[in-house]
Formats: sequence, C-alpha cells, structure tokens
Amino acid sequence: MAYHIERVNSLIRQEISELLRCQVKDPRLDTFITVTAVDTSSDMRHAKVFVSRLGGQEDKHKTLGVLASAAGFFRRELAARLKLRRVPELNFQWDDSLERGDRLLQLIDRVTEDEDHRGRPFLPKD
Repeated sequence: MAYHIERVNSLIRQEISELLRCQVKDPRLDTFITVTAVDTSSDMRHAKVFVSRLGGQEDKHKTLGVLASAAGFFRRELAARLKLRRVPELNFQWDDSLERGDRLLQLIDRVTEDEDHRGRPFLPKD
C-alpha cells in the first residue's frame, strides 16, 4: 500500500506542476511556483500539497489563498487526467524547507569564515 501512495503522490505532484505551468493564467501567480511534495493520506481522502515560490515568503498568504481558491479546478483536472478511484481533497501548504536550507548554508559559511580568520586551518571531517 505504501508504494501505491508514493506513486499517487508523485503523479499528483507532476500533474499539478504541469497545470500551474501551462493552464493557470492567474495574474496573482506571476512568479514561478514549485510543487515540492505531496502527502496523501492512506485513505486517499486528503492530500497536502507543499508549494514554494521564487522570491520567498513575502506573498506567501496571497499565493496560498489563490491556490486554495483554485483547488476545485485542480481536483477536476486531476480526475480527468488520472485514473484514480478517488481524487483527494487538496490542501495547499507552504514549504519553507528551501529557506531553512539557505539559512543553514549561511550559518555554515559564517562559521567557516570565522575559522579562517582566526588563523587556524579549516579541515573538514571525513
């Protein structure tokens, strides 16, 4: 069953990405939106769709609102494109893992610079 859910997650992610790229013409979604992951419940009734957008979180609530209002459209299109017994209700959520990863890289760079300025060589551990 887990393989089936993973496959459905992948298909939903691919199809929503394609719909966002080709068919959604909402001017409020003027920047590049990425569907980073989909997490479907085991009963196939609900799916969390994690999205991120180029430019960061400044318009996070607007983007999520637009996507939530278009959830019916996405669900209808998924029903037409995918041969599933049940198409889950879509719940769009912001994925901040990219921002967290960027922040972590900045911290690592800062520690590396501090080590270099103290005169001690920085030797990465194996």
